[in-house]
Amino acid sequence: MRIGILGGTFDPPHSGHLSLGLAAIDQLELDELLFIPANRNPIKSVRSGTPAKHRIAMVEKLIKDQPKMAYSDMEITRGGPSYTVDTITEMQMVSPGEYWFIMGADALRSLPNWKSPGRLMRLCRLGVAVRPPLIVSDVLIKLPEEFKGKVDVITMPALDISSSELRTRLQKHQVTTPWITPEVHQYIESNKLYRNE
Repeated sequence: MRIGILGGTFDPPHSGHLSLGLAAIDQLELDELLFIPANRNPIKSVRSGTPAKHRIAMVEKLIKDQPKMAYSDMEITRGGPSYTVDTITEMQMVSPGEYWFIMGADALRSLPNWKSPGRLMRLCRLGVAVRPPLIVSDVLIKLPEEFKGKVDVITMPALDISSSELRTRLQKHQVTTPWITPEVHQYIESNKLYRNE
């Protein structure tokens, strides 16, 4: 099986995550794309964040109509910092297969600083989303030569929103459509999330 792994905090999950997942399934010919909410991102600065149970529930609502998408709480269950190499190692042990870790071009630049990047590259390929104004050569130029053969590019349209911007909009009761689906928005409202960030 060809399986994509899309990790992140998903705080909140939005249309950019969904469109990246759909593009990855299409362009990499994946059989399944697995959303894996992080317990704690070891790279981003620490903030309280939305409890894991809510982030998982929102991801479930985001992908509910997507037959090739699923989610896992494995990083949350494991606890501690969420390192990609640990997640892919566990996935390969439980269900050996062809794996792609799906990421944005911005994250690719920091790959050499990740935990065990060489081991990660032996365990999976990378599906890297390239959005305008970036082009593929911009993304690959700073990547170590030994990693370049393991990167598959996912071309994407420009994205005009981020999860942090959406949290701010939600806190200020500003419009979040079309970025947050009605089901996710209803869940946010029902659970009074993003009120006092």
